[in-house]
Amino acid sequence: MKHKVKVGFWETIARIILKNRILILGIIAAITIFLGLQWKNLGMTYTEANLLPKKHIVNQQYEEFLSRFGEEGNLIVIGFKDETFFTPKAFAAWNDLMTGLKSAKEVELVVSINDLKTLQKDTINEKFELVPFIDAKQTVNADYLKQKKNELFKKLPFYEGLLFNKQSGSIRSAVYLDKKVVNTADRKTFIIENLVPKIEKFEKTTGIDLRVSGMPYIRTINAENMKGEIGLFIGAALLTVSLIFFFFFRSFRATFISIFILLFGVMWSFGTLGLFHYKITILTAIIPPLIIVIGITNCIFLINKYQQEIKIHHNQAKALQRVISKIGVSTLMTNLTTAAGFATFMITGNDLLFEFGLVTSLNVISVYLLTLVVVPIVYSFMSVPKEKHLYHLSKTYISSLLDWVEKIVITKRSVIYSIYGLLLIFSLIGVLQMKVSGSLIGEMPKSASFFKDITFYEKEFHGVMPLEIMINTKRKKGVMKLSTMKKMDELQQTITQIPELSPPVSIVNLVKYSKQAYYNGNPEYYDLPTSQEQGFIFSYAKNATKNSKDNLMKSYVDSTGQYARITTFMKDIGTQEMAKVEAKIRKKTDEIFPKDRFEVTLTGKALVFQKGTSYLIDNLIESLIFAILMIAGLMAYLFRSFKMVMASVITNVLPLCITSGLMGYFEIPLKPSTILVFSIAFGISVDNAIQFMAKYRHDLLANNGKVKKSVFSALRETGISTFYTSVVLIFGFAIFTLSSFSGTIALGGLISCTLLFAMFANLLVLPALVLTFEKKKAKNEV
Repeated sequence: MKHKVKVGFWETIARIILKNRILILGIIAAITIFLGLQWKNLGMTYTEANLLPKKHIVNQQYEEFLSRFGEEGNLIVIGFKDETFFTPKAFAAWNDLMTGLKSAKEVELVVSINDLKTLQKDTINEKFELVPFIDAKQTVNADYLKQKKNELFKKLPFYEGLLFNKQSGSIRSAVYLDKKVVNTADRKTFIIENLVPKIEKFEKTTGIDLRVSGMPYIRTINAENMKGEIGLFIGAALLTVSLIFFFFFRSFRATFISIFILLFGVMWSFGTLGLFHYKITILTAIIPPLIIVIGITNCIFLINKYQQEIKIHHNQAKALQRVISKIGVSTLMTNLTTAAGFATFMITGNDLLFEFGLVTSLNVISVYLLTLVVVPIVYSFMSVPKEKHLYHLSKTYISSLLDWVEKIVITKRSVIYSIYGLLLIFSLIGVLQMKVSGSLIGEMPKSASFFKDITFYEKEFHGVMPLEIMINTKRKKGVMKLSTMKKMDELQQTITQIPELSPPVSIVNLVKYSKQAYYNGNPEYYDLPTSQEQGFIFSYAKNATKNSKDNLMKSYVDSTGQYARITTFMKDIGTQEMAKVEAKIRKKTDEIFPKDRFEVTLTGKALVFQKGTSYLIDNLIESLIFAILMIAGLMAYLFRSFKMVMASVITNVLPLCITSGLMGYFEIPLKPSTILVFSIAFGISVDNAIQFMAKYRHDLLANNGKVKKSVFSALRETGISTFYTSVVLIFGFAIFTLSSFSGTIALGGLISCTLLFAMFANLLVLPALVLTFEKKKAKNEV
């Protein structure tokens, strides 16, 4: 009785669609116009991906740090390693470059050799004063510049590691952007229209190759690369699926109908992003091509069913009605499972993944509904397909493939299970070799020019990713106590010994420099003052900054003097290495800072990302389990059979295991981009299982419970669509390997690999399991 009600429901839907064709097309046009108007809200993201929930303790600590010291990711570094720099021509060009940048409204501060200030003792007023290191009038003198080079490297240890590398001779300048523009479009405008042209002009004038880095610069150039790839992916996805679709169906009109639907799907996906005012990120950028790749499978199922019905009875009205009533329910379930795979990202607690999961799942359902109504409506206005359009249904290679599958399933089920078991063991061994990794720049394109600059700074200055240590002395002006300084200096010495980190900078460096300045700039006195020296040296420093806006201490000590900041930069190391570095620092801080008198917090973008990676992987594993259970629940509702659900889940878990194993063997780390593969791939691969099981259940009723006949009739009808959709999906996801982003390449390659294994599993393992689970019924059949 339930079956009749369900069929009646879908037949009613079919009648509504076919009787209201013009009205429905008008509604589609109205929705498209409305979503098209939302495109004005689209824009690129100007912030890094925060993988942690806002209320996570690590995020709260980072926000507290920002509230006290401001945005820490506002540094752009411009460096070089060239012996010809200290010549009048090159130095003049450098001075023009730095002066031009300093005058830009987006720049807060420039620290560079051309206008470097040094501390000098003023004995009359008993204070330190900042005096120019370079006399601009003498920069036309080559000998003077060589003398200043010698002084820089030998007499100014305060700037070592900050502006120069004493061992290699490399030099850099520090450009600090206004913290208000760091996460806005003004940052992009400044870098693209101001910074880059000035850099190119300097290089052309001097022949010196400048290396530019820092998170604002990296993020901007990275966003530009990402923007360029959106069009590439959409074009490549449309071209790929269209060519494969035409190769299979050999019908221009079927191909054009599908492209028409996919283009509307793309417009709707951009419109949905705009409707929610979501920014385009590295994840949301792949939604439109994802919709193309996933949406084409709906077209394949509906058009293939329509042509099969035409081939049987040549009645167009009957064929169109059956397309909706027979395929509608199974494609609904397949799209629900695909949407469920994406929707599980919404429970991770991460805003970036929530946006990706919400928009993708909504558009998977919308492109399904679009296909369900547009395909029958458009075909209803056309003539019946000719025989040449139906030729693909009886192609030799498809028939031969299905004959081979049927033979193997009948006679070699034990071989299928043995291979399944061996692949499972092989996969589990590989899974044990998997590693977790994640870094701020690890997902960025290795071929980009800025990536080579990153390696330069890793070699010369130990990296560009900021790691911050905030020390709460729990009392006002506690930072300036000599005992606190000594503890900070001891911690900084430990940091200096960690090869992955750069020499740290804090108030300690400035106090050491103050002592050196007090002793007339003698570098031998670059050290913390003794208790006897402390009073008058600190009074000199206090007098120097009392009425000055250029208080050198404000960046490293808060206004109350209770909080201090130690800044270091780190190389692009993986999550596990980062955890080791963190453990070393925490061990030292626990030793030298008593917890009853100090509170020490490790933070910074690099650490937040590392913690976010670990958090995300844990939550995505949970979301994958949730996806499997949710999809199993949907299938249980549809088939009302525990055996059938188990057969489908077992079949489609194996491809996930094989992919995991291959990741272990080929040393592909588990990171945010690769962990996404499993929920997406499972949600898509199980679609073919649902199509088979729905047809099997239908045929089982039609064949009076005959299992074998129903299994092979279902295999014959759904096998063609399974093969077609799998090939389209495999090649469709493979287009993401065209990306310059390693994470996107991994995403596309691994999903394609998973779907390849899933195709053979659904063609071989699934029918075999159904026959095994229903062995008793099958044995009694004639």
